[in-house]
Amino acid sequence: MSNHDLLSRINDRLDQLSKLPAVKDKLTITKALEKKGFSRREFMKWAGSMSALLALPATFTPVVARAAELSDRLPVIWLHMAECTGCSESLLRTDTPTIDSLIFDHISLEYHETLMAASGWQAEHNLEDAIQKHKGKYVLLVEGGIPTGATEHYLTIGPHGVSGKEHAIKASQNAAAIFAIGTCSSFGGVQAAHPNPSNCVGLSKVTDKPVINVPGCPPSEKNIVGTLLHFILFGTLPALDVFNRPKWAYGLRIHDLCERRGRFDAGEFVQNFGDEGAKNGYCLYKVGCKGPYTFNNCSKERFNSHTSWPVQAGHGCIGCSEPNFWDTMGPFEEPMGDRLYDTVFGLGADSISDKIGIGVLTLAGIGIATHAAIAASKKNEE
Repeated sequence: MSNHDLLSRINDRLDQLSKLPAVKDKLTITKALEKKGFSRREFMKWAGSMSALLALPATFTPVVARAAELSDRLPVIWLHMAECTGCSESLLRTDTPTIDSLIFDHISLEYHETLMAASGWQAEHNLEDAIQKHKGKYVLLVEGGIPTGATEHYLTIGPHGVSGKEHAIKASQNAAAIFAIGTCSSFGGVQAAHPNPSNCVGLSKVTDKPVINVPGCPPSEKNIVGTLLHFILFGTLPALDVFNRPKWAYGLRIHDLCERRGRFDAGEFVQNFGDEGAKNGYCLYKVGCKGPYTFNNCSKERFNSHTSWPVQAGHGCIGCSEPNFWDTMGPFEEPMGDRLYDTVFGLGADSISDKIGIGVLTLAGIGIATHAAIAASKKNEE
């Protein structure tokens, strides 16, 4: 499809959305941004960066901006399962709100247990009402793993003791799109770590509907808002990897775009936390960084209003956007070079296995460990 045809398709969809009612008794998103001190120029700059993030040409910036302005026409239901609320907190709790967080704050959020005032029977009524009112039109976002089997009542919701699994299945049945927000909802997270007493699983394991996984502990606000924007723009699912993650956000490894990659190639490694290498920003591979095995855009998008991320702060990536990371990536402060054969099949090898096969990652992993050893040896000889 040509860019012209794609733009025409997007504009047709946005025209349809524009006919839907906006959120009542609230400022428009444009007015809300202005009230917070964001100029139109800053908003368009943000739209341009979001276009690039979604792998769209710069000429699509105006329609991305329009999609953001119409995002309050999209009904959203957000469910909390077995989790810490960290994904919601990272997006909504900030002392310097970003355009991403303000846009999310002004979407048509019909149900969100952390933010709404209702509780008990009133909250249950609100959820039922939202599902029926927006049947087939709402976007479902689920945060947290799902206890299943004989232990599914490890998580119960409301005065009637309905299990979280029942809530998730019922809400999924009538959703226009379903996003699993965070690693817990995507893959089970720490709740699913061995021995997994609650039989916790990711959302995709309890529904037969397609689920877009947006993993991370937590995922960046850009990945959450960007996934919503993609659905607003196209009304369909983005290109996904083998773990159902959007390729525009999870298509590259942390290692590929890491600011310390040059140090890795030069054989300059932190040997122990606090040593001279650590003070000079050397590569963290030898103190456990899982960046070579983890697919995410943390090094590009960062956290805390895009100011920093774990590697910049001096600690290696722990692989939190990968399935079963709690079991396969640990110990978090030890390199994986000596245990590749035991763990490679549990790692996020999607972009390689898509093309060549999982076995290649074993060779790549050995290559990473060997390169690190050789480069460090040469460095020590100089």
